[in-house]
Amino acid sequence: MAQVVWSEPARADLEAIAEYVALENPVAAAAPQSGTLLPELGRARYRQIVEPPCRVIYRRAGNRVAILHVMRTERLLDMLRVIDADDAPEP
Repeated sequence: MAQVVWSEPARADLEAIAEYVALENPVAAAAPQSGTLLPELGRARYRQIVEPPCRVIYRRAGNRVAILHVMRTERLLDMLRVIDADDAPEP
């Protein structure tokens, strides 16, 4: 599996975007739950961002975002994979 590594310029770009949003639209900055609820569950604990052909399932807790599952949009979601990933200890 590939490791995702953020370059310092990319990290700085992301931080600059977050700062801009916080200054220009404080309401949006205070509502960090982007994406939609999972149609399979409808529970707020898990959310998704869909960018065809991929679907990214994640959960946010405080300042931490855990990416739990990445899949192709045409596949059926295996909730056990999501729940198992959510319960796995951090590396």
